[in-house]
Amino acid sequence: MDKLFRQRIQLLFFIAFTWCIISFSGCDSKTDNAEPTTGKLTLHFSHKIDSESIVFDDMRYVNAAGNHYLVNEIQYFISDVTLFHSNGTSLLLDQWEDIHYVDTDLPETQNYIFKDDIPQGIYDSISFTFGISEEKNHSLMFVNPPESFMFWPENLGGGYHYLKLNGKWLNELNQEAPFNFHLGIGQIYHSYPDSITSYVQNYFTVHFPVSAFGVKAGETQTLELVMNVENWFQSPNIYNHDTYGGDIMQKQEVMALAVENGWNVFSIEFMTYK
Repeated sequence: MDKLFRQRIQLLFFIAFTWCIISFSGCDSKTDNAEPTTGKLTLHFSHKIDSESIVFDDMRYVNAAGNHYLVNEIQYFISDVTLFHSNGTSLLLDQWEDIHYVDTDLPETQNYIFKDDIPQGIYDSISFTFGISEEKNHSLMFVNPPESFMFWPENLGGGYHYLKLNGKWLNELNQEAPFNFHLGIGQIYHSYPDSITSYVQNYFTVHFPVSAFGVKAGETQTLELVMNVENWFQSPNIYNHDTYGGDIMQKQEVMALAVENGWNVFSIEFMTYK
C-alpha cells in the first residue's frame, strides 16, 4: 500500500512539474514573439555655411553685411525636444536627457540618442528649445566639462550660455579681429555697465514641419539637424560685425537681433532608418 501510494504521489508530482515547465515555456515564447509597438529616435547635428559643411579656421566666408569671416568653434544647448503626431497629439522626449550639449570639437556630442520609446506612427513636425528654459537654467547644474565651461556669469543672470559661436572677421582696418557671438540671459541696465534692473530670457522655440516622417516599430529613425550658420547673420536682421563689435554678451539689443534671426537657422536635411 505504501509503495502504491508513493508511486501515485510521484506521478502527480511529475505531472504538476511537467505542466509548470510547459506553462512557463509557453509564456516565454509568447513574450519573445510579441510584436514591438515603439521605435527610437536619434538627432544627428551638422553645421553648414551656404549649404556646405563648414571649413573651420579659414577666412573664406562673407556674410550678408559683406564681412569676411571664419568660424573657430560652435557650442550650444538644445532642450525639450517634442514630436507632434499627425493625430494632433504631442510627445515630449525627456525620459533620460532633456538638455543636450553640442560641440563642433567633440564628435561624440553630435548625436542626441533618445532613450524614450516612441509610439510607431506618422509625425509631421518637431520642436525644441534653443538654449535652456528659465525653469531649468540653474547655475552649477553641470559640474563637469565641457558643459560646465558654458557657465553664464552669475552677475549677468547666471545659468549657462545658450550659444557660443566664436570666430574672427576682417574689420574696417582689414585686420583680423575676434568675435564672440554668444547668447544667454540678457540684461536691462539703468546705467551701463552697472545697475541691472531686469533680465531677459533669450531662449526661443524652433518648430518646423518635417515632411511627415514615420517612426517604425523596432527601428531607429535618424534625423539630421543642420545649423545653417549664415542665417545667424541675416533675415530679418543684417548683422554687421563692424557695427556690433566682437562681444555681445552685455548688449541685449544685439542679442535680441540674433534671437530674431534664429527662427530659420535650423533645417532637416535627410532621414534614415536602421
